[in-house]
Amino acid sequence: MVVVPYYVYVLLCEDDSYYTGYAKDVDSRVKQHVRGMGARYTKLHRPKRLVYTEEFNTRREAMKREREIKKLSRNKKHELIRVRIS
Repeated sequence: MVVVPYYVYVLLCEDDSYYTGYAKDVDSRVKQHVRGMGARYTKLHRPKRLVYTEEFNTRREAMKREREIKKLSRNKKHELIRVRIS
């Protein structure tokens, strides 16, 4: 059985806010956001670039982590991204 991974991703938006989501194919999902077809939030807060991803074995794990990241303050999200880049 082939396991298709799920990803949690964070986009930096043009207004310097962050959008967090999950997907099987991050590149396709980001393209949807850029075209205005991804989510209501990214229609209003246009995405600038992908700044963070994490890989998971199941959708459930990815959704759980997405909720955790969404609950973080802006500063904590920034720190998460900064640590990953370093």
